[in-house]
Amino acid sequence: MRPTLLLATLPALLVAQETTTTLKDQKALAVTIYNENLALVKDTREVRLPKGEARLAFQEVSAQIRPETALLRNLTHPKDFWVSEQNFDFDLLTPQKLLEKYVGEKVTVVRSVPNAEGAGAREIREEATVLATNGGTVLQFADRIETSSPGRIVYPKVPGNLRARPTLVISLNSGASQTQGLELSYLTGGLSWRADYVANLSSDEKTLDLSGWVTLTNQSGAAYPNATLQLVAGDVNRARQRPERATGVVAMMAKMDAAAPKMAEETLFEYHLYTLDHPTTLAVNQTKQVSLLSASAVPTRKEYLLQGQTYYYSGSYGNLGEKQKVGVFVEFDNKESSHLGMPLPKGVIRVYKRDSEGRAQFVGEDNMDHTPKNEVVRLKLGDAFDVTALRKQSDYKSLGRQGKFGFVHESAFEVELKNAKKEPITVSILEPMPGDWEVLQSSHACTKEAAGTARFKVTVPAEGSATMTYRVRVKW
Repeated sequence: MRPTLLLATLPALLVAQETTTTLKDQKALAVTIYNENLALVKDTREVRLPKGEARLAFQEVSAQIRPETALLRNLTHPKDFWVSEQNFDFDLLTPQKLLEKYVGEKVTVVRSVPNAEGAGAREIREEATVLATNGGTVLQFADRIETSSPGRIVYPKVPGNLRARPTLVISLNSGASQTQGLELSYLTGGLSWRADYVANLSSDEKTLDLSGWVTLTNQSGAAYPNATLQLVAGDVNRARQRPERATGVVAMMAKMDAAAPKMAEETLFEYHLYTLDHPTTLAVNQTKQVSLLSASAVPTRKEYLLQGQTYYYSGSYGNLGEKQKVGVFVEFDNKESSHLGMPLPKGVIRVYKRDSEGRAQFVGEDNMDHTPKNEVVRLKLGDAFDVTALRKQSDYKSLGRQGKFGFVHESAFEVELKNAKKEPITVSILEPMPGDWEVLQSSHACTKEAAGTARFKVTVPAEGSATMTYRVRVKW
C-alpha cells in the first residue's frame, strides 16, 4: 500500500536533488499513433535514483504532452516506489524568455569602449535592474534608466523553471539507490498518420494494381529515435477537451523510406492495429512514408452513372431540356479472391492510367472510409467527357387529392444519352423517387433498388445515341 504523503514532507521534496534523464538513457521506445492527432508514447530509460525522496527531470518528452495522462512505472524496483507530484515545464529557454524571467532582478551589462590610446577596446561592466520587457527592454542603472541594452547582458544563472527542452519534472520516492528501469507513458498531440493509396488501371480498365502508403507527420516538438511504430485505424472516441496550447509549426521535410516494409495487422477492440516490422525514427517536423500494402491485378468494375433528383416529380418544368453530366465510377472488392482481403484504413485513393506512350496519367481520386474485409470500395473519378445526357420533362399532370394523399403528380420524362466513344457503353440512371411511387410506363427495364430509388440501365451504341422514356406517378 502506498504511504500517505504528509504536508510536512513537501519542503523536503522541493529541495530534493534533481536527477536528469535524456535520450542518452533511453533503452526502448514505442509509439502508437491514432487517426486524429493523438499518439501514445512509451519511453523506457535506465536512470540511477537515490534512495528516498527525489526529483526526476524527464527531458526530451513531447512538447504537446498531455501531462494529466503521464504515468511513470518502475520496472526494476517497484517496491516502495511512488510518485507524489508531476510538473510539465514547457517554458523553453530563449534569450527573450530569459530576459522576461529577470524582470525585477539584477543583471550585469557588459559594453566595449575604445582605449584612451586609441588602440583596441576595453570592457566596462555595470549592474542594472530589469524593469520591463514589454515591447522593448527597460534597464535601471545606478544613475539612469535606458530603454535598450547598451551592451550584452550577463545573467547569474538560469531560472529553475526555464528549461532548454520540454521536461516533465516528477517528485518521487525510490526504494533503492541504484540504476533502475523506468517507463514513462503518456498521450500527446502533434503526431498523426493517414493512409494514401495509388491505383494503376490496366489498359482495358478491368484490373488495377493497388499500393498503400502510410504518411506519418511529427509536429510534436520531440524526436522518436528507433521507435517501435504501431498505428490504430478506427474512430476512437475522445472526451471533449479545452483548446490546447498553440505551438509553432516549422516547415516539414519529406522523406521516403528506401525499403518497402510490410505492416502486420491485427484486431484491437473495435479497431485495427498495424505494426511496422522494424524500428523507425520520427524526426522533429518530419513527414515519413512507409509501405502499407501492395496488390496486383485486382478485378475492377467501371460504371457510368446519371443521378436524378427528387424535385423532378413535384411540379412542371417547361424547359426544352437540361444538360446533365454522367459520372464515372470504379469499384472493386476487398476480398482475398481479388488479391486483397485486409482491413483498409481510410484515406485518399489516387488513380492513374498509362497513355499510348506508356506514361502514367492521373485520372481522378476519391476518399475511402475505413473499409473492412469483404466490403466494396467505390470511387468516383470524375465526369465523362464523351458521354452526355439531355433530360426533358415531356408531360406533367396534377391529379389532386386521392384519399390520404394530399398531392398526386404524374410526370413523363425523356432522357437522351449520347456516346462519342468508339465502343458501346452502358449507363445506369438512378432516380430517387419520393413518396408512394409507381413507374407506369418505361422504354427500359426498371429495378426498384430501394424504397425510394429506381434504376434503369441503357446501352448506348458506339458514336451513337439512345433515348429512354418513362412515366411515373407519385403520391405524397
